[in-house]
Amino acid sequence: MNRSKPRNPILLLHGINDTTTVFSQMSTYLTQLGWSVYSLDLVPCNGSMGIDCLAQQVADYIAVTFPAEQALDLFGFSMGGIVGRYYVQRLGGIDRVQRLVTLVSPHRGTWVAYGSRLTAAVQMRPDSPFLRDLNQDAAMLEQINFTSLWVPLDLMMIVPGSTACMPIGRNVKLGDWAFHGPAIRDSRSLKAVAEALAEPLRPQVAQRWQAISTKEHRDGVGV
Repeated sequence: MNRSKPRNPILLLHGINDTTTVFSQMSTYLTQLGWSVYSLDLVPCNGSMGIDCLAQQVADYIAVTFPAEQALDLFGFSMGGIVGRYYVQRLGGIDRVQRLVTLVSPHRGTWVAYGSRLTAAVQMRPDSPFLRDLNQDAAMLEQINFTSLWVPLDLMMIVPGSTACMPIGRNVKLGDWAFHGPAIRDSRSLKAVAEALAEPLRPQVAQRWQAISTKEHRDGVGV
């Protein structure tokens, strides 16, 4: 990893029935590698609130925590990856986020979601109206560095595991199987997340951000 270039702050987004405590190891690991790491508790986290509403919490947090000109990177675990995508695709995050990394996130739904009638669970069912809407313009994620980390056999939450893959961006397979919860602490996951966050912006992404920075400077943002 190239430590000579300044790193964006990274915001960690947890999954359903989790809190920020799930990131204790990841936060320490990334901090030791030179990142400024942030996280927030999405409330309520039990699935009773829609992913769109949780994403608004992310938007509000970013607005009050970081300067308007500050570029960010996002990491989302499980449902947190879908929350991050909604922020990027629907709430203006496309102009704030340079890298989005997701770990075992049900981008194309999970059969496990049929076990609950709570709002967020219904939204994460395969071919749900919510996911159909979000995925129909997922091509906009080509404007950022987008990485999906997945395992073929999740065994607990993301069934089938391949639904954590996307037809765009970079898909990285982490081993042949893993339990859902421990994936956030697995050494392979930590290493893969750090590598994705340290990856240089793709040329077209870098060009777009140069244009954004030029416009912000011209308009007086951050001056």
